[in-house]
Amino acid sequence: MERFQQEQLKLIASVSTKKRYLYDLIDWNERCIGILGARGTGKTTMMLQHVRERYGNSDNALYISVDSPYFLAHNLFDLAKEFHELGGELLLLDEIHKYPDWSLHIKSMYDSLPKLRIVFSGSSLLQISRQKADLSRRAIIFNLHGLSLREYINFVHETAFPACTLETILENHRQIAETISMEITVRKSLRDYLINGYYPFFLESSGTYPFRLREVINHILEVDLPYVNRIETRQLSKLKKLLFLLATSVPFTPNITKLAEVTEISRSRLYEYLENLQNARLLNLVRSHGRGYEVMSKPEKIFLENSNLMYAITENINTGTLRELFFVNQIRNTCTLHPSLVDTSIEVSAKGDFFVNNMYTFEIGGKSKGYRQISGIEKSFLVVDDLEIGYRNTIPLWLFGFLY
Repeated sequence: MERFQQEQLKLIASVSTKKRYLYDLIDWNERCIGILGARGTGKTTMMLQHVRERYGNSDNALYISVDSPYFLAHNLFDLAKEFHELGGELLLLDEIHKYPDWSLHIKSMYDSLPKLRIVFSGSSLLQISRQKADLSRRAIIFNLHGLSLREYINFVHETAFPACTLETILENHRQIAETISMEITVRKSLRDYLINGYYPFFLESSGTYPFRLREVINHILEVDLPYVNRIETRQLSKLKKLLFLLATSVPFTPNITKLAEVTEISRSRLYEYLENLQNARLLNLVRSHGRGYEVMSKPEKIFLENSNLMYAITENINTGTLRELFFVNQIRNTCTLHPSLVDTSIEVSAKGDFFVNNMYTFEIGGKSKGYRQISGIEKSFLVVDDLEIGYRNTIPLWLFGFLY
């Protein structure tokens, strides 16, 4: 116990002071909190920030990474019980998906140690509803996404721009854009963000960012996916090939049969792997309006989850793809910001590019893009790149980076 406390003191002394959007959305007084997200998005930092802010150097809070070799020979529940008996109030468990039957241990802690509060973090791949123990009535689950453009700008320029709802942007985009543009050169910030601004570790060293990001991709494919989804090792090379093929050719209406042949993956398994890669926050699958979200339904478009992944994997960057990828990423990440919020839905539209919340139609393009594709459609908008301030129903693409 003392060794873990000493390690914690070192960690909280060096943790960043810059807080992610999710930090203030969490009620840290809840008895059991789960934070799920892709590797590198800042889950560990957020937990340590809370320890430093609430407990300082007190030993009433204990942070543990359960992928420590210690837990190869020691029981997680036993450690929690000992900590509780010593007067511990808050136990923070990082990398929880690395511990066998982790949900059973958390359920036991919750039921048997009533004065202990638990915060756990894990891979975005975790499907809480599928765990052996029923945590749905016990744990409040939050999802942590990568940095929005707004967060990136606030971190880099030390500004404090607030997030905007989609409706606020649609109604007041010109006024919002004018206010922001008075303080920063927003289009330059967007270019930088698209290349190396999605994962918080860009703050540590921009020079090594692409290498670290490729390490993140490999860790997700080689460690997290096999851990959570029981994917056989021999399939990993096929998954890497699939990801590369999608990175160099998205967005497109995928030919599942051809993809299966090229990657030597069966059709049924291919659908499953696409969903796995989306849950791992490596892909975004967008289906046609009215098609639903069944695993076995073909996505109409496939994007890498964020633009930084594209720059890390390929040098062949298609501008049109980049625009749509950014829009899909920022819209979709407004989902699951808080358990009480209604999810934001995005689908491929029959007219225009995307249909959002079963209400709004968006056409994405450059300065020369016109209204022809969305002419006559109610609640339709033109989203334009290379534009600082919009007009009427024409909105700058970058402004959708202020949704969270």
